[in-house]
Amino acid sequence: MALGALPGRFGDPPHLVLFVVYFLALLLLLATDLDQRLLPDLVTLPLIPAALAVRQLGLLPDGFGPLWGAVAIAILLPAGLYLLSVPFGAGAIGIGDLKLLVGVGLLSGLVRTIVGIAGGALLAGVVVLALLLTRRVGLRTYIPFGPFLIIGAFWAVLNAGVG
Repeated sequence: MALGALPGRFGDPPHLVLFVVYFLALLLLLATDLDQRLLPDLVTLPLIPAALAVRQLGLLPDGFGPLWGAVAIAILLPAGLYLLSVPFGAGAIGIGDLKLLVGVGLLSGLVRTIVGIAGGALLAGVVVLALLLTRRVGLRTYIPFGPFLIIGAFWAVLNAGVG
């Protein structure tokens, strides 16, 4: 569905190709996390220099914010989430999730990343609450957060109303 929305959002062929490739990588990560509970470095780590290169080369369309904001969110968001997870012990947030957020932040920029991740977190809350209420999961059930971060990343790119 997210992949199908790209042509309506990006009419310029270079931008469309860029985001199709990005979305395909994110879809691979989403499927892998749901299946194996893993966001592999083979995909997350190359997204980081690729996103930085795309920014440095000026390949993003207007509305994805300045480089300084992208770098700030790519550093501060994963670092902040890691620090918040420390009291909850190992595994409270996956290191793969944090690596993913670096690449997402660099590509999407400050405002889009905040909006996308907030949307993904809200969706996660609704889904987990529904699963708890229907007793499909318990309080100790492992639920991967990566798919929700990826849905938020899709939203960050597709949301044309974000500055």
